[in-house]
Amino acid sequence: MREPEKITIIEGPPPTFELDTDVWLPGLVEGPVPSQVAICRLRSPNAPELVQRCYRAWRDGQPISLEYRSEEGLTDQAPIIAARWTDVDEGQVLLLWVRMIQDPFQVHIEFDDSPDDGPDDDFEPLD
Repeated sequence: MREPEKITIIEGPPPTFELDTDVWLPGLVEGPVPSQVAICRLRSPNAPELVQRCYRAWRDGQPISLEYRSEEGLTDQAPIIAARWTDVDEGQVLLLWVRMIQDPFQVHIEFDDSPDDGPDDDFEPLD
């Protein structure tokens, strides 16, 4: 069996992922696990070759992932769903759209820090 294709960030800080809300993207990540699409911009001396590597993997029906070090220093991967490159003044930039899997058990708790005069402040007394 063939080893899965991947693009690995070898050095530098962890990549920055920005959530992308373009209307065409949700159809690319539909599935049994909730996920979102994020874009990652990376400077690369060989961006066109990396895009071609993605195209070859997809043509052959194979997934391809971005492998990187997380903020905690652990190796992590994100499936690449779209790729392109562009030239900028500083060189070539690789644009990768990746599937970020949402943790279904993640709980967000928000606290209201505003002063509270008591539980009955919003109620009128009954006569």
